[in-house]
Amino acid sequence: MPDGILVRQPRRSEVVAGMRAVAPIAVAVLVFGASFGIIARDAGMGIAAPIVMSLTTFAGSAQFAVASVLDSGGAVVAAILAAVLLNLRYLAIGMSVAPSLRGGPVRRLAEAQLAVDESWAVSQREGRVDRDRLVGAGLILMTSWTAGTVAGVLGGSAIGDPADYGLDAMFPALFLALLAGQIDGRRSRVAAISGALIALTLTPLLPAGVPIVVAVGGAGLALAVPAASRRPEVAS
Repeated sequence: MPDGILVRQPRRSEVVAGMRAVAPIAVAVLVFGASFGIIARDAGMGIAAPIVMSLTTFAGSAQFAVASVLDSGGAVVAAILAAVLLNLRYLAIGMSVAPSLRGGPVRRLAEAQLAVDESWAVSQREGRVDRDRLVGAGLILMTSWTAGTVAGVLGGSAIGDPADYGLDAMFPALFLALLAGQIDGRRSRVAAISGALIALTLTPLLPAGVPIVVAVGGAGLALAVPAASRRPEVAS
């Protein structure tokens, strides 16, 4: 190797670490995917469309919104608008992930597709996104979500009604579990609490998805809080 040229070796251990970290969540994601497949089938989306949507959109809340709007007789435009509003949070996630991605536009686009709430959460390292952990976690999650969608679309009649399994309670439980791992300081606590209060206040007043976007303002409020100072170490 010529002097002065540094080749970055792939950190397979970090990719595997991301897979392991997200494995328990992937079980729930598989169930969520099956639930979406059933709802999408009942909404008249057919077989291929829900599966393709899971591969290309890969955003559970937005996909559920589309299926729910269509199932209730809403227009396609309304379904798309609901999905876009719910996915606006990925603007902030995308900006935090972008510096960690590598390669040309196609490769960066493919890696960015793996950035969802869960993979982003488990890939955090000292305020930055670990690209290898993100990829490892994202691959497991996409596989689980798509496999669940296929199971729901093709075997929905055998699975039954998702409401019978209490899956509506699993969503908030999953996100609370993700949040718990991110609250490690004064600013993060202020951001989490203020963001939650903003979302809860605006949910009855604004369309679905908008309160989540506005709740990002909680992070702005947290910037006004001084960071906890570290106590100086005393040499023995």
